[in-house]
Amino acid sequence: MKNQSVSNNIDWITILIYTLLVILGWMNIYSADITPDSSYIFDINQNYGKQLIFIGFTIILVIVVLTIDSKFYERFSSVFYGLALLLLIGLFPLGKTIAGQRCWYAIGSFTLQPSEFAKAAVSLALAKYLSDPQINLKNFNHQIIGLLIIFVPVFLIILQPDAGSALIFLMFIFVLNREGLPSWYLWTALGAVVLFIMSLLLKPQYVVLISFLSILFHYFNSRKIKRNIIASSIVFILMAGFTISVDYVFENVFQQHHRDRFNILLGKEVDLAGIGYNTNQSKIAIGSGGWFGKGWLEGTQTKGNFVPEQHTDYIFTTVGEEWGFVGSTVLILLFTGLLLRILYLAERQKTKFSRVYGYGVASVLFTHFFVNVAMVVGIFPTIGVPLPFLSYGGSSLWGFTILLFIFVKMDANKVNEW
Repeated sequence: MKNQSVSNNIDWITILIYTLLVILGWMNIYSADITPDSSYIFDINQNYGKQLIFIGFTIILVIVVLTIDSKFYERFSSVFYGLALLLLIGLFPLGKTIAGQRCWYAIGSFTLQPSEFAKAAVSLALAKYLSDPQINLKNFNHQIIGLLIIFVPVFLIILQPDAGSALIFLMFIFVLNREGLPSWYLWTALGAVVLFIMSLLLKPQYVVLISFLSILFHYFNSRKIKRNIIASSIVFILMAGFTISVDYVFENVFQQHHRDRFNILLGKEVDLAGIGYNTNQSKIAIGSGGWFGKGWLEGTQTKGNFVPEQHTDYIFTTVGEEWGFVGSTVLILLFTGLLLRILYLAERQKTKFSRVYGYGVASVLFTHFFVNVAMVVGIFPTIGVPLPFLSYGGSSLWGFTILLFIFVKMDANKVNEW
């Protein structure tokens, strides 16, 4: 088994799905960006021309990633994590500010967003930490270290400020949960989200009353023989305190455009010409596609530039308008197939490091995919999250490619890990 060729064990199903997504991405970027004055597809003054350059460099990246021994990624995972943090810190004195966010390094006419590459670094760091035989996530100290690996880059990204990217990193908690983190962490996070939304919709006293009744119901319906009234009281006090603090945080911590987007999403405001314009136009574009779409390059909403940022965060609207319900479903199935394939490959890994990393890849791609589509169809606030492999941008394409193909390399190398 040691001498078996790694190249013969590359998972071509994953690579095929990846290739299809990249091709579909460029086709829709081309459609969203082409004008009557456009000359040829390699025009680097146009986004579709630049994306071809990004794709060309991506091929080189794939070759490099697959050529390097998979043990290299494990051995230097801490180094990659440290470099990622340094790049995020370096943005504050050296970064370029775009639309109020200091998220990019400017390199000539191109920009590079380090948070896109930090996702692979955090995945590697978590995999390295959790694969240590001495680490047990039932131990509180081990839990704290695992959470710190996630929250340090989250803190740096929030300061940029980039809420969308920070949200993606928070989803690494699913990886910790898969490896033994107590489920109450997830339930606490979910409960905080529910309380937050309820506090925005209802008066605080009503939310506190609902919290009290829910604690009371749980207390008297607990299957445990010994009920802990002190613990129940502490939980209620924390819930009440959190509820009362929501209004202050919402008004003083959130930026105005974040408040506007939440208010529109929750139906508290209607602003179809202002902050709600993007989402409203994207729903119109997707709805106008019908079952089979208007045809590639034939989208009237796309050609009329009614949806801002249609080649980046809102690329799914082009798919919906020009490819219709059927084309959108095919795209969703491709993503679903890729995610299921990654999970399948993760479970068959011979080392814990590779398995944990695989779950990190799946968490990042799923969160990006779900949040982006939910954002475009209006069931999630607009927070600037690209659709993996489809949205325009070199940083996102390269970051997702590195993230995925490191795992492809690990999976191909598992034959040498018996």
